[in-house]
Amino acid sequence: MSDPVFYPAPTPLSLAEIAASVGAPLPEGVDGGRQFSGVASLDEAGPRDVAFMDGPRHVGELQATRAGAVLVSPRFVDHVPAGAVALVVPKPYPAFVAIARQFHAALLRPGSAFGATGIAAGAVVHPQARLESDVTVDPGAVVGPGAEIGGGTVIAAGAIIGAGVRIGRNCSIGPGASLQHALLGDRVIVHPGARIGQDGFGYLGGARGHAKVPQIKRVILQDDVEIGAGTTIDRGGLRDTVIGEGSKIDNLVQIAHNVVIGRHCIVVSQTGIAGSATLGDFVMLGGQVGVIGHVKIGDGARIAASSNVKDDVPPGVEWGGSPAKPMREWFREVMAVQRLARVERPAAGGQQGQ
Repeated sequence: MSDPVFYPAPTPLSLAEIAASVGAPLPEGVDGGRQFSGVASLDEAGPRDVAFMDGPRHVGELQATRAGAVLVSPRFVDHVPAGAVALVVPKPYPAFVAIARQFHAALLRPGSAFGATGIAAGAVVHPQARLESDVTVDPGAVVGPGAEIGGGTVIAAGAIIGAGVRIGRNCSIGPGASLQHALLGDRVIVHPGARIGQDGFGYLGGARGHAKVPQIKRVILQDDVEIGAGTTIDRGGLRDTVIGEGSKIDNLVQIAHNVVIGRHCIVVSQTGIAGSATLGDFVMLGGQVGVIGHVKIGDGARIAASSNVKDDVPPGVEWGGSPAKPMREWFREVMAVQRLARVERPAAGGQQGQ
């Protein structure tokens, strides 16, 4: 269950509504009008909570749960205790997520850090900025000249919206985030402390030092993009830095200038993507992946955590390692090293070289 100090009360749902929304048949004799007030884990759920079970290692927790209803696959339905209603679905976790989104729709987009609406007295909005109706700007936020912000968008406390920045409708810009030279679509979420649109790291080395290269392009975040806390996205030097529709970037990711990331990609924390790299659609990068500049990663490719990508990656493959290579090849190399490490060494004091 959610903490009422931090989260608004969930929207109550009846058992019949829950079952219908995930396509689960209601068991005979149960009360479809029974009300539920949230979701919880098996071990913490109470009689008004919905839980889920997916996997044999959780059978014990399922048998002991006090949840009022449990989303469960046909394989484990016999383990549901008598006090819980079994809602049988092929894939319990996706069904659980769908229910959680209904209970907690207000949490899908962060709101005002000040708990208010409209333009706060402590906000600084330039007279040449253009804001549609129903925009919220918290105390301490700054909106620069020529900026445009669509209706329903929230600019949280301490955020900086630079000159000329365009932000679409129903977006959320978190506390302390900064946006410069950026165009954002609709329903974009930028979490606290993210830095978007600053200079790319471009210098020309020479005998007298490093001459700064002007960065003259933009950052474009398309519709439904989400940017994690503390992530940095540099603006383009000679082409725009682009994050495609629906892509989700975790906390503490560095995306350099001229990078293009396709639609519906996932980039996990502590990943670094060097300048002018290109990712196709539905690419997944695990945590702490390094991608060198100018490489191309094809549609649907998956890169294992802590890998270093130095070559182009074909579409639809799984690569890992440093340098990254096809997964089977990487595993063979790891196993070969392990076999070498197990080779017995000569005993101490033994004779060698005879």
